[in-house]
Amino acid sequence: MNVLEINNVTKKFGNLVAVRDVSLSVAKGELCAIIGPNGAGKTTFFNLISGFFPPTSGVITFDGRDITKLSTHERVARGMARTFQITEIFPELTVFENVRIATEVAGGYRLRPWINRSEQAKICARVEEALKLVSLETKTDRLVGELAHGDQRSAEIAMALALKPHLLLLDEPTAGMGDQETYQITQLIRRLHRDSNYTIVLIEHDMRVVFHLADRICVLDQGRMLAQGTPQEIAANETVQAAYLGNAA
Repeated sequence: MNVLEINNVTKKFGNLVAVRDVSLSVAKGELCAIIGPNGAGKTTFFNLISGFFPPTSGVITFDGRDITKLSTHERVARGMARTFQITEIFPELTVFENVRIATEVAGGYRLRPWINRSEQAKICARVEEALKLVSLETKTDRLVGELAHGDQRSAEIAMALALKPHLLLLDEPTAGMGDQETYQITQLIRRLHRDSNYTIVLIEHDMRVVFHLADRICVLDQGRMLAQGTPQEIAANETVQAAYLGNAA
């Protein structure tokens, strides 16, 4: 069964067509990478999936249900979680507190005037589970703002995991990182995909990351889907090489 189905989606901003008639299917447990040159429409496409923008036309289905008209928070409630190119965290709070906030949101506790002891224990257990998945269990009491960039990104991913997503959307997870931090985040994503079987769609500029992680690569160019295929197929695709990859693969 496909977790995500995008059928002939188009997004126009006035006379500008940012995404044009794009279709994509993502199977359960698959890691799909979206690549393309600057201005290709990648971020707009992600915004359509996560509900920040409504499509001008087309249909988006998630877990077998039409979510085309649902808001971002409604999509989160159904099991979709996203991280951003610029890390979205609460720097003045600890690692544990950041993930606890996401956990409470996922559990519907944020609007509750009080949480009993049993519920608090469940929240703490889920926070600890998420932190262990991203290897931050030894840094729970550190202020997130004091962490290295790679650990901040890991904390943001932990916040997304606390939502118990069926689909994890990662927007440029290695943006602004050096080689060691890029390796750290790449290994984290590999573990989430291969060991925990998360369904992941990511945008990424670093072709080393893309070709090491992805089951399937989708190439956008000028708002259109230029090609889809395995890393080997994309690396050998002359149209993709001419438009984007060059010798990167």
